[in-house]
Amino acid sequence: MKTPPILPVSVVGSHGLPGWVWLAREAMEAGRLGTLDVRELLEDATQAALLDQERAGLDVLTTGEMGRVRFIIGFYDRITGIRTLPPPRKLGQPLWDTNTPFEITEKIAAPGGLGIVEEFTLARALTGRPLKATVPGPYTLMVPLKLGGAYRDKTTLLADLVAIVNAECKALVAAGADFIQIDEPHHGMYAGTVHDVTRGINEAVAGVNAKIAVHVCFGNLYGRPFSAVRDYRNLFPVLDDLKASQVVLEFANRGLDAPERFKEWPRRLELGAGVIDVKAFKAETPEDVAERIRGVLACGIAADKLWLNPDCGFWETPRWVVKQKLAALVKGAALVRAELGARADGK
Repeated sequence: MKTPPILPVSVVGSHGLPGWVWLAREAMEAGRLGTLDVRELLEDATQAALLDQERAGLDVLTTGEMGRVRFIIGFYDRITGIRTLPPPRKLGQPLWDTNTPFEITEKIAAPGGLGIVEEFTLARALTGRPLKATVPGPYTLMVPLKLGGAYRDKTTLLADLVAIVNAECKALVAAGADFIQIDEPHHGMYAGTVHDVTRGINEAVAGVNAKIAVHVCFGNLYGRPFSAVRDYRNLFPVLDDLKASQVVLEFANRGLDAPERFKEWPRRLELGAGVIDVKAFKAETPEDVAERIRGVLACGIAADKLWLNPDCGFWETPRWVVKQKLAALVKGAALVRAELGARADGK
Protein backbone atom coordinates (compact mmCIF):
# COMPACT_ATOMS: atom_id res chain seq x y z
CA MET A 1 0.00 0.00 0.00
CA LYS A 2 1.24 3.51 -0.86
CA THR A 3 2.67 5.34 2.17
CA PRO A 4 -0.03 7.75 3.42
CA PRO A 5 0.65 11.21 4.92
CA ILE A 6 1.07 11.68 8.67
CA LEU A 7 -2.26 11.26 10.51
CA PRO A 8 -3.90 9.23 7.70
CA VAL A 9 -7.69 9.51 7.50
CA SER A 10 -9.88 6.50 6.80
CA VAL A 11 -13.23 5.01 7.82
CA VAL A 12 -14.15 1.86 9.71
CA GLY A 13 -16.25 0.27 6.98
CA SER A 14 -19.85 1.02 6.10
CA HIS A 15 -21.07 4.22 4.44
CA GLY A 16 -24.45 5.86 4.90
CA LEU A 17 -27.00 4.21 2.61
CA PRO A 18 -28.57 6.48 -0.03
CA GLY A 19 -32.35 6.72 0.33
CA TRP A 20 -32.93 4.95 -2.99
CA VAL A 21 -31.01 1.91 -1.70
CA TRP A 22 -33.59 1.48 1.05
CA LEU A 23 -36.34 1.54 -1.59
CA ALA A 24 -34.42 -0.92 -3.75
CA ARG A 25 -34.02 -3.29 -0.80
CA GLU A 26 -37.78 -3.30 -0.31
CA ALA A 27 -38.16 -4.10 -4.01
CA MET A 28 -35.62 -6.93 -3.66
CA GLU A 29 -37.54 -8.45 -0.74
CA ALA A 30 -40.73 -8.26 -2.83
CA GLY A 31 -39.03 -10.11 -5.68
CA ARG A 32 -39.23 -7.14 -8.05
CA LEU A 33 -35.52 -7.07 -9.00
CA GLY A 34 -33.69 -9.48 -11.28
CA THR A 35 -30.04 -10.53 -11.08
CA LEU A 36 -28.87 -7.75 -13.40
CA ASP A 37 -30.97 -5.19 -11.50
CA VAL A 38 -29.26 -6.16 -8.25
CA ARG A 39 -25.82 -6.05 -9.85
CA GLU A 40 -26.47 -2.57 -11.20
CA LEU A 41 -27.83 -1.45 -7.82
CA LEU A 42 -24.70 -2.61 -6.00
CA GLU A 43 -22.40 -0.98 -8.53
CA ASP A 44 -24.24 2.36 -8.40
CA ALA A 45 -24.41 2.34 -4.58
CA THR A 46 -20.73 1.41 -4.25
CA GLN A 47 -19.81 4.17 -6.70
CA ALA A 48 -21.74 6.69 -4.60
CA ALA A 49 -19.99 5.58 -1.41
CA LEU A 50 -16.56 5.78 -3.03
CA LEU A 51 -17.23 9.21 -4.53
CA ASP A 52 -18.38 10.59 -1.17
CA GLN A 53 -15.14 9.36 0.42
CA GLU A 54 -12.96 10.63 -2.42
CA ARG A 55 -14.59 14.07 -2.43
CA ALA A 56 -14.18 14.34 1.34
CA GLY A 57 -10.44 13.72 0.88
CA LEU A 58 -9.95 10.42 2.72
CA ASP A 59 -6.51 8.83 2.38
CA VAL A 60 -7.75 5.23 2.48
CA LEU A 61 -11.25 4.27 1.34
CA THR A 62 -13.48 1.29 2.05
CA THR A 63 -16.05 -0.35 -0.22
CA GLY A 64 -18.88 1.25 1.78
CA GLU A 65 -20.37 -2.24 2.38
CA MET A 66 -23.40 -1.29 0.30
CA GLY A 67 -24.64 -4.85 -0.16
CA ARG A 68 -24.43 -5.91 3.47
CA VAL A 69 -27.45 -6.28 5.73
CA ARG A 70 -27.24 -5.20 9.40
CA PHE A 71 -23.46 -5.57 9.65
CA ILE A 72 -23.21 -9.39 9.64
CA ILE A 73 -26.71 -10.83 9.15
CA GLY A 74 -26.41 -10.98 5.36
CA PHE A 75 -23.39 -13.29 5.61
CA TYR A 76 -25.51 -16.12 6.97
CA ASP A 77 -27.25 -16.44 3.61
CA ARG A 78 -23.88 -17.70 2.35
CA ILE A 79 -23.22 -20.13 5.20
CA THR A 80 -24.56 -23.67 4.89
CA GLY A 81 -25.57 -25.91 7.78
CA ILE A 82 -27.80 -23.39 9.58
CA ARG A 83 -31.45 -22.44 9.65
CA THR A 84 -33.08 -19.12 10.50
CA LEU A 85 -34.99 -18.89 13.78
CA PRO A 86 -37.74 -16.34 14.50
CA PRO A 87 -36.57 -13.22 16.36
CA PRO A 88 -37.13 -13.59 20.12
CA ARG A 89 -38.96 -10.24 20.23
CA LYS A 90 -41.00 -8.47 17.54
CA LEU A 91 -42.84 -5.74 19.47
CA GLY A 92 -41.55 -2.32 20.43
CA GLN A 93 -38.31 -0.64 19.44
CA PRO A 94 -35.89 -2.79 17.42
CA LEU A 95 -32.76 -3.51 19.45
CA TRP A 96 -30.27 -6.30 20.07
CA ASP A 97 -32.94 -8.81 21.12
CA THR A 98 -34.86 -8.38 17.84
CA ASN A 99 -31.86 -9.47 15.76
CA THR A 100 -32.25 -12.71 13.81
CA PRO A 101 -30.74 -15.82 15.46
CA PHE A 102 -29.69 -18.97 13.61
CA GLU A 103 -29.62 -22.62 14.66
CA ILE A 104 -26.85 -24.91 13.48
CA THR A 105 -28.17 -28.12 11.92
CA GLU A 106 -24.96 -29.62 10.53
CA LYS A 107 -21.31 -28.79 9.96
CA ILE A 108 -21.07 -25.22 8.72
CA ALA A 109 -19.28 -24.07 5.58
CA ALA A 110 -19.17 -21.15 3.16
CA PRO A 111 -18.53 -22.92 -0.16
CA GLY A 112 -18.84 -19.72 -2.18
CA GLY A 113 -17.11 -17.49 0.37
CA LEU A 114 -18.75 -14.65 2.28
CA GLY A 115 -19.09 -12.35 -0.74
CA ILE A 116 -16.47 -9.88 0.46
CA VAL A 117 -14.12 -10.71 -2.42
CA GLU A 118 -16.82 -9.74 -4.92
CA GLU A 119 -17.52 -6.58 -2.92
CA PHE A 120 -13.83 -5.64 -2.94
CA THR A 121 -13.32 -6.49 -6.62
CA LEU A 122 -16.23 -4.23 -7.59
CA ALA A 123 -14.87 -1.31 -5.54
CA ARG A 124 -11.33 -1.87 -6.78
CA ALA A 125 -12.57 -1.47 -10.36
CA LEU A 126 -14.31 1.81 -9.49
CA THR A 127 -11.48 3.70 -7.77
CA GLY A 128 -7.73 4.05 -8.02
CA ARG A 129 -7.41 5.23 -4.40
CA PRO A 130 -5.96 3.04 -1.61
CA LEU A 131 -8.68 0.65 -0.46
CA LYS A 132 -9.19 -1.27 2.79
CA ALA A 133 -11.19 -4.52 2.85
CA THR A 134 -13.32 -5.21 5.94
CA VAL A 135 -14.03 -8.73 7.19
CA PRO A 136 -16.10 -9.91 10.19
CA GLY A 137 -14.05 -11.75 12.78
CA PRO A 138 -14.84 -15.37 13.67
CA TYR A 139 -16.01 -14.53 17.18
CA THR A 140 -18.40 -11.89 15.85
CA LEU A 141 -19.81 -14.36 13.31
CA MET A 142 -20.43 -16.80 16.16
CA VAL A 143 -22.63 -14.42 18.18
CA PRO A 144 -26.09 -15.18 16.62
CA LEU A 145 -25.40 -18.91 16.13
CA LYS A 146 -27.12 -21.37 18.47
CA LEU A 147 -25.20 -24.58 19.10
CA GLY A 148 -26.64 -27.72 17.53
CA GLY A 149 -26.02 -30.28 14.82
CA ALA A 150 -22.34 -31.25 14.79
CA TYR A 151 -21.43 -28.75 17.51
CA ARG A 152 -21.71 -29.29 21.24
CA ASP A 153 -19.26 -26.56 22.27
CA LYS A 154 -18.08 -23.21 20.98
CA THR A 155 -14.46 -24.30 20.55
CA THR A 156 -15.11 -26.53 17.54
CA LEU A 157 -17.57 -24.00 16.09
CA LEU A 158 -15.02 -21.19 16.43
CA ALA A 159 -12.41 -23.31 14.65
CA ASP A 160 -14.67 -23.75 11.61
CA LEU A 161 -15.52 -20.03 11.56
CA VAL A 162 -11.79 -19.23 11.74
CA ALA A 163 -11.28 -21.39 8.66
CA ILE A 164 -14.05 -19.52 6.79
CA VAL A 165 -12.58 -16.11 7.66
CA ASN A 166 -9.04 -17.21 6.85
CA ALA A 167 -10.12 -18.47 3.42
CA GLU A 168 -11.90 -15.15 2.75
CA CYS A 169 -8.84 -13.12 3.72
CA LYS A 170 -6.53 -15.19 1.53
CA ALA A 171 -8.96 -14.86 -1.38
CA LEU A 172 -9.00 -11.07 -0.84
CA VAL A 173 -5.20 -10.96 -1.08
CA ALA A 174 -5.39 -12.98 -4.30
CA ALA A 175 -7.88 -10.37 -5.58
CA GLY A 176 -5.42 -7.55 -4.85
CA ALA A 177 -6.24 -6.49 -1.28
CA ASP A 178 -3.18 -5.31 0.68
CA PHE A 179 -4.97 -3.87 3.73
CA ILE A 180 -7.57 -5.97 5.59
CA GLN A 181 -9.48 -5.00 8.73
CA ILE A 182 -10.92 -7.70 10.97
CA ASP A 183 -14.06 -6.51 12.78
CA GLU A 184 -14.35 -7.93 16.31
CA PRO A 185 -16.50 -5.40 18.19
CA HIS A 186 -16.82 -7.66 21.22
CA HIS A 187 -13.06 -8.05 21.69
CA GLY A 188 -12.25 -6.90 25.20
CA MET A 189 -15.89 -6.56 26.24
CA TYR A 190 -15.79 -9.74 28.32
CA ALA A 191 -12.78 -10.47 30.50
CA GLY A 192 -13.22 -14.24 30.26
CA THR A 193 -13.11 -14.41 26.46
CA VAL A 194 -10.48 -11.85 25.50
CA HIS A 195 -7.69 -14.41 25.01
CA ASP A 196 -10.00 -16.72 23.01
CA VAL A 197 -10.93 -13.84 20.70
CA THR A 198 -7.26 -12.93 20.27
CA ARG A 199 -6.37 -16.50 19.30
CA GLY A 200 -9.30 -16.59 16.89
CA ILE A 201 -8.14 -13.39 15.18
CA ASN A 202 -4.53 -14.59 14.94
CA GLU A 203 -5.58 -17.91 13.42
CA ALA A 204 -7.95 -16.14 11.02
CA VAL A 205 -5.11 -14.01 9.59
CA ALA A 206 -2.45 -16.73 9.59
CA GLY A 207 -0.71 -16.82 6.22
CA VAL A 208 -2.51 -13.66 5.03
CA ASN A 209 0.02 -11.45 3.25
CA ALA A 210 -1.53 -8.03 3.89
CA LYS A 211 -1.49 -5.19 6.41
CA ILE A 212 -3.89 -6.27 9.17
CA ALA A 213 -6.03 -4.02 11.35
CA VAL A 214 -8.41 -5.11 14.10
CA HIS A 215 -11.50 -3.02 14.83
CA VAL A 216 -12.83 -3.07 18.40
CA CYS A 217 -15.87 -1.15 19.61
CA PHE A 218 -18.87 -1.67 21.85
CA GLY A 219 -21.55 -2.14 19.23
CA ASN A 220 -23.72 0.15 17.13
CA LEU A 221 -26.84 -1.84 16.28
CA TYR A 222 -29.74 0.63 15.87
CA GLY A 223 -27.38 3.36 17.02
CA ARG A 224 -26.98 1.83 20.48
CA PRO A 225 -23.94 0.30 22.20
CA PHE A 226 -24.27 -3.29 23.39
CA SER A 227 -22.92 -2.70 26.88
CA ALA A 228 -23.18 0.05 29.47
CA VAL A 229 -19.59 -0.68 30.53
CA ARG A 230 -17.30 0.56 27.77
CA ASP A 231 -13.73 0.19 28.91
CA TYR A 232 -10.59 -1.19 27.25
CA ARG A 233 -8.99 -2.59 30.41
CA ASN A 234 -9.53 -6.19 29.20
CA LEU A 235 -8.00 -5.44 25.80
CA PHE A 236 -4.69 -3.89 26.81
CA PRO A 237 -3.11 -7.08 28.26
CA VAL A 238 -3.46 -8.88 24.90
CA LEU A 239 -2.52 -6.06 22.50
CA ASP A 240 1.03 -7.36 22.13
CA ASP A 241 -0.32 -10.80 21.27
CA LEU A 242 -2.37 -9.61 18.29
CA LYS A 243 -0.95 -10.52 14.88
CA ALA A 244 -1.88 -7.11 13.51
CA SER A 245 -0.18 -3.81 12.82
CA GLN A 246 -3.15 -1.58 13.68
CA VAL A 247 -5.95 -1.58 16.26
CA VAL A 248 -8.99 0.63 15.61
CA LEU A 249 -10.80 1.90 18.74
CA GLU A 250 -13.74 4.20 19.47
CA PHE A 251 -13.18 7.36 21.52
CA ALA A 252 -15.58 10.08 20.33
CA ASN A 253 -18.79 8.67 21.82
CA ARG A 254 -17.36 7.26 25.04
CA GLY A 255 -14.64 9.83 25.66
CA LEU A 256 -10.94 9.31 26.24
CA ASP A 257 -10.99 7.88 29.74
CA ALA A 258 -7.90 6.64 31.59
CA PRO A 259 -5.39 8.37 29.26
CA GLU A 260 -2.51 7.09 31.40
CA ARG A 261 -3.31 3.58 30.15
CA PHE A 262 -1.92 4.49 26.74
CA LYS A 263 1.56 4.55 28.20
CA GLU A 264 1.19 0.75 27.84
CA TRP A 265 0.39 1.00 24.10
CA PRO A 266 2.83 -1.23 22.17
CA ARG A 267 5.19 0.92 20.12
CA ARG A 268 4.89 -1.39 17.11
CA LEU A 269 1.10 -0.89 16.86
CA GLU A 270 -0.70 1.85 14.98
CA LEU A 271 -3.79 3.25 16.68
CA GLY A 272 -6.83 3.96 14.54
CA ALA A 273 -8.55 6.51 16.79
CA GLY A 274 -12.28 7.12 16.54
CA VAL A 275 -12.67 10.91 16.55
CA ILE A 276 -16.13 11.07 14.92
CA ASP A 277 -19.21 10.02 16.92
CA VAL A 278 -21.39 7.86 14.63
CA LYS A 279 -24.10 7.62 17.30
CA ALA A 280 -24.55 11.40 17.42
CA PHE A 281 -26.80 12.87 14.73
CA LYS A 282 -25.22 16.34 14.69
CA ALA A 283 -21.99 16.66 12.73
CA GLU A 284 -18.81 17.74 14.50
CA THR A 285 -16.89 20.85 13.50
CA PRO A 286 -13.28 20.55 12.30
CA GLU A 287 -12.16 22.09 15.59
CA ASP A 288 -14.11 19.43 17.54
CA VAL A 289 -12.22 16.78 15.63
CA ALA A 290 -8.87 18.54 16.04
CA GLU A 291 -9.37 18.76 19.80
CA ARG A 292 -10.02 15.00 19.98
CA ILE A 293 -6.89 14.32 17.94
CA ARG A 294 -4.82 16.51 20.24
CA GLY A 295 -6.23 14.56 23.20
CA VAL A 296 -5.06 11.25 21.73
CA LEU A 297 -1.61 12.66 20.93
CA ALA A 298 -1.36 13.98 24.49
CA CYS A 299 -1.72 10.39 25.74
CA GLY A 300 1.68 9.63 24.25
CA ILE A 301 0.65 8.04 20.95
CA ALA A 302 3.31 8.94 18.35
CA ALA A 303 1.95 11.00 15.45
CA ASP A 304 3.48 8.58 12.93
CA LYS A 305 1.52 5.71 14.55
CA LEU A 306 -1.84 7.50 14.64
CA TRP A 307 -4.62 6.98 12.09
CA LEU A 308 -7.94 8.82 12.27
CA ASN A 309 -11.40 7.42 11.64
CA PRO A 310 -14.97 7.45 12.95
CA ASP A 311 -15.83 5.34 16.01
CA CYS A 312 -17.60 2.72 13.90
CA GLY A 313 -19.32 2.22 10.57
CA PHE A 314 -21.88 4.70 9.23
CA TRP A 315 -24.65 2.23 8.32
CA GLU A 316 -26.96 3.69 10.99
CA THR A 317 -26.29 7.31 9.93
CA PRO A 318 -28.15 9.22 7.16
CA ARG A 319 -25.90 9.77 4.17
CA TRP A 320 -26.20 13.58 4.24
CA VAL A 321 -24.96 13.61 7.85
CA VAL A 322 -22.16 11.19 6.93
CA LYS A 323 -20.88 13.62 4.29
CA GLN A 324 -20.74 16.44 6.84
CA LYS A 325 -18.95 14.24 9.36
CA LEU A 326 -16.39 13.10 6.78
CA ALA A 327 -15.68 16.71 5.82
CA ALA A 328 -15.10 17.61 9.49
CA LEU A 329 -12.85 14.55 9.94
CA VAL A 330 -10.60 15.49 7.03
CA LYS A 331 -10.48 19.21 7.91
CA GLY A 332 -9.81 18.48 11.59
CA ALA A 333 -6.92 16.21 10.63
CA ALA A 334 -5.54 18.97 8.37
CA LEU A 335 -5.59 21.43 11.29
CA VAL A 336 -3.46 19.14 13.46
CA ARG A 337 -1.15 18.21 10.57
CA ALA A 338 -0.45 21.92 10.09
CA GLU A 339 0.28 22.32 13.81
CA LEU A 340 2.68 19.36 13.76
CA GLY A 341 4.39 20.75 10.66
CA ALA A 342 4.81 24.17 12.26
CA ARG A 343 6.24 22.55 15.40
CA ALA A 344 8.71 20.54 13.34
CA ASP A 345 9.85 23.75 11.57
CA GLY A 346 10.38 25.37 14.94
CA LYS A 347 7.79 28.07 14.31
